[in-house]
Amino acid sequence: MKFTCQRDTLKIRGKIFGIEKQPKPVIILSHGFLANMKTVEEYALLLAKKYVTVIFDFCGGGLHSKSSGKSQDMTIFTEKEDLLSVISYIKQQPFVDPKHITLMGCSQGGVVSALAAKELGKDIEKMILLYPALCIPDDARKGKMMFYTFDPDNIPDLLGRFPMKLSGDYARTVINLDIYQAITGYKGPVLYLHGDKDDIVDISYARKGHKCFPKCEYHEIKKGGHGFTGNAQKEACMLIKAFML
Repeated sequence: MKFTCQRDTLKIRGKIFGIEKQPKPVIILSHGFLANMKTVEEYALLLAKKYVTVIFDFCGGGLHSKSSGKSQDMTIFTEKEDLLSVISYIKQQPFVDPKHITLMGCSQGGVVSALAAKELGKDIEKMILLYPALCIPDDARKGKMMFYTFDPDNIPDLLGRFPMKLSGDYARTVINLDIYQAITGYKGPVLYLHGDKDDIVDISYARKGHKCFPKCEYHEIKKGGHGFTGNAQKEACMLIKAFML
């Protein structure tokens, strides 16, 4: 089922799987930077028998997005507001048990999920983080964020246009951020998975970051890169199912 909800004047579009007559627990999945909801659909389908699962496109947050909004207006904090809007909408649906909400996020979507979980506290029952991009503030301080290079002491209004147009606000909003402090505070169960061959978010961020959560089940996926494939994805799916099912 397709759905649309609002964040201010912007339309957020997504899909819902696993709807049944009786309300079910829900898992809301957040995609990563330069991505879209299709990149997390496999995980949504994996869990849709027992859960209502929700995928969506962030506003301006990725390539081929179905949601409205411009990429140059996107920051991790606008994406957090998108996620909060989706959570609010989903909680009101008759096929969802609003007392059982799990957040799941990949890469930048993992950071956004962690920020939202901290804000909502006990309203979020569980969280799953796949290779969360805790490196984002450090990357801003280095002046090298993925494909974008800039002077961190003089951040330009436009970081770059390829492969996605980004404004300087994407860097400015995180350059002084202590990411570990920002995500610390959520006390529910967390599954944290990170590949030991991740060449975008170094494993050192995961080894420190998982300690921010007092009830964290942490696994390093052998030969896993940034975005699990092959055997790494099979292992991740096995661990996710064990955690949730």
